[in-house]
Amino acid sequence: MQLEELLAQAKALPSIPRVVSEVSAELNTEEPDARRISEAIATDPALTARLLKLANSAFFGLSREILSVQDAVNILGFNQLRTTVQAVALGRSFKAVPGVNLEQFWRYSLNSAKICRTLARSMRLNEGAAFTAGLVHAVGDLVLHIGLPEEIGRIDWSVSPFDMKRAEAERAVLGYTYADVSAAFAAKWDFPELIVRALQHQLLPFEGDIYEPLAGIVHMAAWRARAQEINLDRAGMAATFPEVVALLLGLDLDMVLDKDPSDWTSAGELSAFLG
Repeated sequence: MQLEELLAQAKALPSIPRVVSEVSAELNTEEPDARRISEAIATDPALTARLLKLANSAFFGLSREILSVQDAVNILGFNQLRTTVQAVALGRSFKAVPGVNLEQFWRYSLNSAKICRTLARSMRLNEGAAFTAGLVHAVGDLVLHIGLPEEIGRIDWSVSPFDMKRAEAERAVLGYTYADVSAAFAAKWDFPELIVRALQHQLLPFEGDIYEPLAGIVHMAAWRARAQEINLDRAGMAATFPEVVALLLGLDLDMVLDKDPSDWTSAGELSAFLG
């Protein structure tokens, strides 16, 4: 199946929820209105409940309890609120995916997001955009499992979704990868163009005339989170380390490992995605 055919499947590529679209539209204005945002979120009780659950989890590590949507808007700030609303919506849109352990998938994705954020901070890039890009960089894997269960099942049998060679295996069979699908998903959900480009170029962030530092950060974070997921030791990480991307970002192995999360993602942090 061609990429265009996959993306045309309603079951594979869920539409952006109305309330998420409304919140995103308001956040994209020059002066977002906190009251309007709060009112839009409050029209969806399930979203409100899961938003508060996620905001109060170790995911953010806030020092005080968030008791209302208005609290969430005021404390999280607009950039973090966008990420939180999108994260909750993602969890609701992909409730069950054939052949995918969603707890493992979201753990890997959250770990990637955390590493993206710390790498972006060290490079003085947009931390919120980096976190969001890391969080959704592999959502194309879910879309592929829904839209092409038999083809992806055969790939899963020979190459684990967290294997460093996964993208190569997908391209060899399908002609495209989860990264292409992730970028298309982000575009459909009205993610900022910066994030769409990062997802589109995450596998080859500096090829030819392409120079996408955020894509490079996603590439590096995904490598590190995969290494964590498959329990690579130091020798294994050294052998698989993406040196070219690291060099162009001004990083080395020790510098990347230094950006590991202080706490890798826990079961409690995943509850808003899985509940």
